[in-house]
Amino acid sequence: MPTPLSPEATVRGVDFRAAANAALGSRWAKPAVFTLALVPLVWTVWLAYTGELGAEPVLESVKASGLWALRFLLIALALTPLRMLTGVAGLARFRRMLGLFAFFYALVHLSTYVGLDQFFDWAAIWKEIVKRPYITVGMGAFLILTALAATSTDGMLKRLGGKRWRALHRCVFVAGLAGCLHFIMLVKGWQTAPLVYALICIGLLAFRRWPIRLGRRKDARQAGTAPVGTTSVRTRPAAAPRSGEAPARHFPDGSSPARRS
Repeated sequence: MPTPLSPEATVRGVDFRAAANAALGSRWAKPAVFTLALVPLVWTVWLAYTGELGAEPVLESVKASGLWALRFLLIALALTPLRMLTGVAGLARFRRMLGLFAFFYALVHLSTYVGLDQFFDWAAIWKEIVKRPYITVGMGAFLILTALAATSTDGMLKRLGGKRWRALHRCVFVAGLAGCLHFIMLVKGWQTAPLVYALICIGLLAFRRWPIRLGRRKDARQAGTAPVGTTSVRTRPAAAPRSGEAPARHFPDGSSPARRS
């Protein structure tokens, strides 16, 4: 008889996990995600062109690009937990792309501030970095994202080695926390939105420390292997039957009916 599909992944016989993996693995998935990731930039430019960014369009452009940098960074960090919880392995294809888009919007954020707000006045910019702690924290986050973007290629992975490369790219959570702190310090008073972003980042970091084990056990069960933490039982191979004897019956764990009686 055919094995029934899991109830949580199917509705009326449709395996949505397989359908999601097929859609995310198609040749059009990455171009579609790439195009969607550019929509916030195009929309902001259009609003600036039509004069709908308000009385201070440069300031609004700086805010919008910085907010989208933080959003893409959190989305990239959320892909691994989503993959582990849903079993949709195709999500992993977009982690590098979305991480690079986080760096791209952070670069737009900084470039807009340096070029359109400060007009490349490097002395004034340096004074702002030293004087205002939220700018100092934001610059720290940007430098981390720059290092991660520069080492995101397969060639840099080979040059650094897997161990050093993974250690470096764990700093992405430091960049995320610094970006959230930059947002909290930037706004006036205690507002809800920056705290929500910070809680999301802290939750993703916590998932890496504890509930990730639950996801690994789920992946192990789906792969047909034993969950982490279980011990294997060694069984002796059954003795070869003598000539003329029927082979002894054994249970799946290797024990014989005589031992269980």
